[in-house]
Amino acid sequence: MSTLLAATPTQFAAPQPREAPWGLYIHIPFCRRVCPYCDFNVYARREQLIPAYLSALAREFELVASRWGNGPVQTIYLGGGTPSLLEPGQVATLLDTIARTFVVLPGAEVTLEANPETVDTAKLVGYRSAGVNRLSIGAQTLAPHGLKVLGRAHRPEMPEQAYRAARQAGFDNVNLDLIYGWPGQTREDWLHDLATVLAWEPEHLSLYALTIEPGTPYERGVQRGVLRPLDDDAMAELAELAMDLLAQHGYEHYEISNWARGSVFRSRHNQIYWRNGWYIGAGAGAHGYLGGIRTVNERRPERYIERLHLGELPIQEVEPIDPRTEAIETMLLGLRLVTDGIAASAFRERHGRDLLELYGAAIEELRVLDLVEWDGERLRLTRRGVLVANEVAVRFLEPMW
Repeated sequence: MSTLLAATPTQFAAPQPREAPWGLYIHIPFCRRVCPYCDFNVYARREQLIPAYLSALAREFELVASRWGNGPVQTIYLGGGTPSLLEPGQVATLLDTIARTFVVLPGAEVTLEANPETVDTAKLVGYRSAGVNRLSIGAQTLAPHGLKVLGRAHRPEMPEQAYRAARQAGFDNVNLDLIYGWPGQTREDWLHDLATVLAWEPEHLSLYALTIEPGTPYERGVQRGVLRPLDDDAMAELAELAMDLLAQHGYEHYEISNWARGSVFRSRHNQIYWRNGWYIGAGAGAHGYLGGIRTVNERRPERYIERLHLGELPIQEVEPIDPRTEAIETMLLGLRLVTDGIAASAFRERHGRDLLELYGAAIEELRVLDLVEWDGERLRLTRRGVLVANEVAVRFLEPMW
């Protein structure tokens, strides 16, 4: 049987206790261009809306605090879109507003996503002074032909320039995003990307397998035969290549798509998601999950701004999560935690049910197939299970409730 790692502290496993501090996600939906593979809620050439949008965010924070309470908040994440289109002064004002509205815990993780072509040292110094303490740079690939296929705006040398600028600005917690599996990518392309960024020694790496999302230009390209995505075997080869190489360089593979140079550099914000914790979703199209209720905001920035100008919470969809669904979601999310997995004691405390009572047959079947490891307390994917994680997750959709 394949054993990944020795036992790890239960406090990092799924699920998170209901009383744990919240995360705060802020969606910045503006981009200079929309990448052809992207299905996020993003809009090009609407930067003129940013001042009104930031004012609307401040109003949303007030309304959320009035309805749900003021936290405490342990992480703040500015995602997009392209948050690095904001000026440092705008980020400073935004973070000051959050600090006045919510109880933000000392040492809170504050992440900002940045596109390489949108930042320089001066701008990053401003972000750091504003209170951002973690930077996530969207490198995606360093291959010129890969950047063209992915429709990215930056040149191959720009990710390193942005990374060096971040170091000069005082950032000591930097993530780099890379995408693998883009049409035409070779094993050598992937090795070059990995070897190059590993030489920079970032604290964190996020490596995402390209997926063809419905309704995107990429999907239309595949349908017309213009684009040919890599097959499953090729994708698995690239994934295993990354797993081996990053392990050799001392990175901890703590989540299916994420590696850190030690637990201190894990993404604390994303761990809230994977541990099925509570989080505020602010901004156009943002998803939130508080008090067992999932919400989705108005997607269009103009409508989002309008509703907040009228003093309304900009919620478009509300979904109460029943206990059975909550337990299923703990399984689907928690299995992504490669190192820590799902703890039976935490599951019982959160859901009031025994893990084996609900899933004993599925766990035993998957254990025999060497897809999970189970020691009576902790359930984790094996290396083989990581490569077919979606297929494993399907086995946890029908608990014996």
